[in-house]
Amino acid sequence: MATASVLTPHDVQTTLNYFAPVDDEAPYRYIYLTPPAGKPEHNLGDDPRPVVVHDARGREDDFSLDVNGFQFVRHVSAEKEFVDEDAIKTGYYKEIEELLKNVTGAKRVTIFDHTIRRHAEKDGTVPRTVQRGPVERVHIDQTYDATIKRVRQILGDDADRLLQSRVRLINAWRPIGNPVFHKPLAVGDWRYLDEGDLVPVRYLYPDREGGTFSVRYNPAHRWWHLSQQTPEEVTLIKCYDSETDRARLTPHTAFHDQTSPSDAPHRQSIEIRALVFDEE
Repeated sequence: MATASVLTPHDVQTTLNYFAPVDDEAPYRYIYLTPPAGKPEHNLGDDPRPVVVHDARGREDDFSLDVNGFQFVRHVSAEKEFVDEDAIKTGYYKEIEELLKNVTGAKRVTIFDHTIRRHAEKDGTVPRTVQRGPVERVHIDQTYDATIKRVRQILGDDADRLLQSRVRLINAWRPIGNPVFHKPLAVGDWRYLDEGDLVPVRYLYPDREGGTFSVRYNPAHRWWHLSQQTPEEVTLIKCYDSETDRARLTPHTAFHDQTSPSDAPHRQSIEIRALVFDEE
């Protein structure tokens, strides 16, 4: 996969934040919702662990959604700035729909949300309604059950029929404006994940309940990133697959790369989450 000029590929020794319990209650997080008096917004503790994040630069074609749970693809978008919500939801959504169909062979793609991250500090340091930063916690965007609920919520009368065939949830992650130097994205190889490492977290919204997975540390985990990923390179991250004989999901997180030049621009990125169906 050709790319713009980049530094020599390198692995990064860093620390990733895994899940640690802070009390006996099942993990939860309130989203756009004020918790009851005296109750914290979430009960997710951090378990920082040293890891090596290996560089996939020069080996991009070695990884695939069905084997590893993630895939690197080259895609030049007509959208560059990502400041116009209408343009994102019309033009850019259509681009990603076609990209996902081409990569996966799917017949139907339904995009249900996107997140733009421009804040230099980690997500949660400012209100979600103001600006988002990188998520510096190992996670998966949806639990298995939450994905099925999403299908039913979004597809309505078509849901039962579509759920009879293969269903995937894929996150399409792209840098904005410049290559990524600070807080790059690490993705975990499905083959080295034990599903017992997954910790369901209830997401409590004003009008519904969803769920994500946090992840317990396991020394077997193997991590990858694409050094200085450019806006013309997209990381596809599988968050759910109804088929059980292949990669079903991929843990991912932002991480600190101490080798990055201090004067390099802060990371900006957009992620698109889409339901991907084998049937129309």
